Amino acid sequence: MFENLGDRLQNALNKIKGYGKITEDNIGEMTREIRLALLEADVNYKVVKEFINNVKEKALGEEVKKSLSPGEMFVKIVKDELVELLGGEKAPLVTDKNPTILMLVGLQGSGKTTTIGKLGNLLRKKYNKKPLFVACDVYRPAAIDQLNQIGKELNIEVYQEGKANPVEISKNAVKYAKENGYDYILIDTAGRLHIDEELMQELVNIKSEVNPHEILLVVDSMVGQDVINVIEGFNSKLPLTGSILTKLDGDTKGGAALSIRHLTNIPIKMIGVSEKLDGLQEFDPERMASRILDMGDILSIVEKAQDVIDEDEAKKSVKKLQSGKFDLEDFLSQLKQVKKLGPLENIIKMLPGAKKMGLNNVNIDPKQMAHVEAIILSMTPKERRHPEIIKASRKIRIAKGCGMKVEDVNKLLNQFDSMKKMMKQISSGKFKMPF
Repeated sequence: MFENLGDRLQNALNKIKGYGKITEDNIGEMTREIRLALLEADVNYKVVKEFINNVKEKALGEEVKKSLSPGEMFVKIVKDELVELLGGEKAPLVTDKNPTILMLVGLQGSGKTTTIGKLGNLLRKKYNKKPLFVACDVYRPAAIDQLNQIGKELNIEVYQEGKANPVEISKNAVKYAKENGYDYILIDTAGRLHIDEELMQELVNIKSEVNPHEILLVVDSMVGQDVINVIEGFNSKLPLTGSILTKLDGDTKGGAALSIRHLTNIPIKMIGVSEKLDGLQEFDPERMASRILDMGDILSIVEKAQDVIDEDEAKKSVKKLQSGKFDLEDFLSQLKQVKKLGPLENIIKMLPGAKKMGLNNVNIDPKQMAHVEAIILSMTPKERRHPEIIKASRKIRIAKGCGMKVEDVNKLLNQFDSMKKMMKQISSGKFKMPF
């Protein structure tokens, strides 16, 4: 979502990095470009004005004048202001109540029901919690069916009473959760196409009945500046504790997301980054600012890897690689673990300088990984452990077995051999960088 904004900001900042000293003139030139980039990205004009004034004030301060690298200092100022704009620090979910009651509200079509599923999945996997879904959207056709389907897919129970009174359903659900050892209650409430009195009164009544620890507004980040009006409309009736931005993987300008915290003082707690049920992340202003400015997000990559990759298996593979005993069975095992990380291009985009190196538009065809897997699976266990025995007749048999060509088998074996040689050189300290 922030790619265009990121490109514009990086172009502006790259110019100033080369300046030997910072003057009012070149600061004015840079801030003009930054202002345009933010306005074009649909950031609220009041927010842009304040952002630019803060950057100018700090950039012309004594600290920058004395800095050995004024250009780098200016980049740091822009990044720090971007972090502040996005909320400063992470705003974590309440986790110390038992059970913790989360009430999700929002307009129809914002993605509330799917977000409930993603949130339940995150709480269970990351925090080892036992969540219960509560079906209180009794008006939208198939809303209960949708929640049931998500619950079934995740193996998370859904509390429902059909088309009964949502206030009574939520009250009974809390009682049921306490009796059955659930530590998170996620209430899926009704939405409308626009905020109206009837909808708000029902939400206020549910809030009064169950006293949720968090009231989270689910907002579609693709609606633009109107997102501010939606937040203020709900917050005037309900004490919102945070927002969840959905569809951040979309291709809209994204500037409204940058304006939310500053204009409403409602923290962004979670962001939806894909349609899959594991596509929800905790929002971290520092990491988001780094991504926008192409400074990378290594911590997110590490966390993602920790969630899906078997640590003992990874250590074993590293030892085998270093000793030169790494075989195609080990390679297959690593390939399966890497696939759990999701689309590789999304991981590559989080590397520092990815845009500068032209890696932000890399497309990795998942079929290629499937082809590699098919070739290795077409081998016998002995061939996988001793790839050096794979000669002409074996290559023909392997290629036929997986529906590929002999050239494909050769290519894989050559690449695997090159990788092993390189790893051996690295571990012995003899590897020289090719530049």
